[in-house]
Amino acid sequence: MRIIIHRGTQEIGGSCVEVSTDKTKILIDFGIPLVTATKEPFDSKVLTGKSIEDLKKLKILPDVKGIYKGEQKEIDALLVSHSHPDHYGLLNYIHPEIPVYLSQGAKELIEISNIFTPNKIKRLNAKVINTKKSFTIGGLTITPYVVDHSAFDALAFLIEGESKRLFYSGDFRGHGRKSILFKQMLRNPPKDIDCLLMEGTSLGRGEKLCRDENMVQKRIQEILKEGGNITFLFVSSQNIDRIVSAYKACLTTNSIFIIDVYTAYILERLKKISRNIPQFDWRNIRVKFYDNHYKVITNKESLKTIYLYRKSKIDFNEINSSGRKVLMMGRDNLIFPKVLRRINNPKGAKIIYSEGCSKLGFLKNR
Repeated sequence: MRIIIHRGTQEIGGSCVEVSTDKTKILIDFGIPLVTATKEPFDSKVLTGKSIEDLKKLKILPDVKGIYKGEQKEIDALLVSHSHPDHYGLLNYIHPEIPVYLSQGAKELIEISNIFTPNKIKRLNAKVINTKKSFTIGGLTITPYVVDHSAFDALAFLIEGESKRLFYSGDFRGHGRKSILFKQMLRNPPKDIDCLLMEGTSLGRGEKLCRDENMVQKRIQEILKEGGNITFLFVSSQNIDRIVSAYKACLTTNSIFIIDVYTAYILERLKKISRNIPQFDWRNIRVKFYDNHYKVITNKESLKTIYLYRKSKIDFNEINSSGRKVLMMGRDNLIFPKVLRRINNPKGAKIIYSEGCSKLGFLKNR
C-alpha cells in the first residue's frame, strides 16, 4: 500500500490523500483550500473562468494524475469524509465516471448547498455508504466509522489492502452530542494499524469556556435569562449539534427560536436520517423568510416543501410585540444590519457567536 498526502500537512483544509495498491487507487477527500499559498484567506471567486490546468498551476487543484475531467481515468473512487467544503469543495473538477462514496447526511447537505450557495457541485456520481457495513473498491476494503463532528454524519475510514491497515480520522472531536462515539473508539480502537492519518487543527488551543455541548446549551440558557427581549445566535445552519443546543435552551427558558428558510430546509431534509432533529413546526420554533434565501430555489418539490414553512412564519411586528424572549439566528453579514433596523430598541441585545460561522464584519465601528 502506498500513501501520498497531496494536501493537508502544511495547512488547514483542502485535504486530499491518495491511497493505492498494485491494482487499486483511491482518493480520500478533495477539499477546497481555506488559505492561499501565502496564507491569506482563500477566495473561491478565483475559480471562476479558469481551466483545470490554470488551477493546477496556481496550486489550487492538487497534482493528481487521472482524476480530472478530460483525462484518462486512473482513480477508482473517491471517499468524502464529511460535508465541509475543505473536504469536498473541488468535486466539480473530477472525472464524471469516478464514483464518490459518502454518507447519506453528507450527500443531503451537499445537495442543499447546491440550492442555497453560489459554489455548486454540478454533477456527482454519488454512492451512499451504509455506515454499518464494510465495502470493497478493487483490492481495498473500507470500513466506515461515524464520528462526532460539527458536520452531520461525518465519517472516519479504516482502509485495508495488501496486508496493511490505514486509519483516516477525517475531522472528529470528543465534546459534541455524539461524544459517545469518540469514547467508544478510545475503548475499542481499530487494531493493528500500520498508519494513522489524523486531523490536528484544535491541538494546543488551551481551555475553553464550555468544555462540551451540554455546557454550551446551559450557557445559552443563562444568556437568554440574563438578556433583554432578543438575543442573536450566529451559527452555521449545518451545525446540527449547536442548533439542537439552542433549541433546548429555548424550550427551557420558554423563548422563541427563530430560524431562517435555509436552516428549516436543512432540518427538514435531515429528519429522514434522524427523527431527533428539531423541525420548523415543533414547539417554540418559528421561521423568518428572507428574499435572498427562498427565491433561489427553482426545484418545484423544494418550493412545495418551503411553502409549508409559512405555517410557522414570523414577521418583525410579531417579533417586536410577542412579549417573550427571542433567540434569532443570524448568519449573513448583509442581512443582519437590516434586521437590527427592524428590531424595536435593540440596545443591549446580546450576540452569541459560534465558530464556523461568518465573521461579524458588520460590528466594526459600532
